[in-house]
Amino acid sequence: MKYSTCGYLYRDGKFLMLYRNAKKDDVNHGKWIGVGGKTESGETPRECMIREIREETGYEAESLQYRGILYFRYPHKECEKIWIYTADRFSGTEKICDEGRLEWIPSAEILSLPLWEGDIPFLRKLIGNDPNIFCLDLTYDEHDNLLECREREAEQE
Repeated sequence: MKYSTCGYLYRDGKFLMLYRNAKKDDVNHGKWIGVGGKTESGETPRECMIREIREETGYEAESLQYRGILYFRYPHKECEKIWIYTADRFSGTEKICDEGRLEWIPSAEILSLPLWEGDIPFLRKLIGNDPNIFCLDLTYDEHDNLLECREREAEQE
């Protein structure tokens, strides 16, 4: 199983989203997602998220909040566990991301963007500021179409 993080910075009713359009063979090409990436050896998910926010946005997260976990299950590739975080306090200067275009999107517009279908359930929770920690099992077919989204008992960070 692969281990990754995904984070969403927010302020003034907007979320910082990443439009993935910079890499040719990117599985996320053409989608809006949060920032993040794979954990490195010996790195906790929280440490990974802080590093990824810094590397991809230029910001230093000052109020990282654990929100939940996603399990991505596929019949044709390795499964992935992703820790989800948000931050509403951060400092620094936004930089150009080498993976795509960063943009502050009003929360009311996020669900109308080109998203992974499996991102919609947890993005609703983030946009609605649901305080509960979530855990979702997302099962995709070999063409990356969502087959099932199942909520399960939340896991601690």
